Amino acid sequence: MLKIKLARFGKRHQPHYRIVINEARDKRDGSYVAAIGRYAPAAQPKILEINLDEYKQWLAKGAQPTDTIADLVRRYESGNPFPPKAAKPSKKAKAKKAAEAEAKAAAAAEPATPVEPTPVAAPATETTEPAVVTEAPEAETPTAE
Repeated sequence: MLKIKLARFGKRHQPHYRIVINEARDKRDGSYVAAIGRYAPAAQPKILEINLDEYKQWLAKGAQPTDTIADLVRRYESGNPFPPKAAKPSKKAKAKKAAEAEAKAAAAAEPATPVEPTPVAAPATETTEPAVVTEAPEAETPTAE
């Protein structure tokens, strides 16, 4: 029985895959009958290329796609296989925003009190002398002679 599956290539932590037609019991990365596409999940942006004509021909011949391949084909047919994700705010940013909202709510809950102008005192005409601080004389220490 033929399977349509992923054959892994690439370095450690940098995988890329070929979409291949292979015997079900053969090794994952062994020889294959045909290659119909490629998938590079580690690339930015992710790369997904599938020859849909060949894929449909192999399905008509009885080849069974794996669950992963079936999902990738659905994504590929949608036209935008890997839409960009919206950025999520961090926990710290969420907490800061919540604190700001709470402060605004507290400020809105307080009744507005009118501010009365404080009377301004006229400058004093009398002059005061600054206090004079005198230093105490240092005590003499007896020395042994």
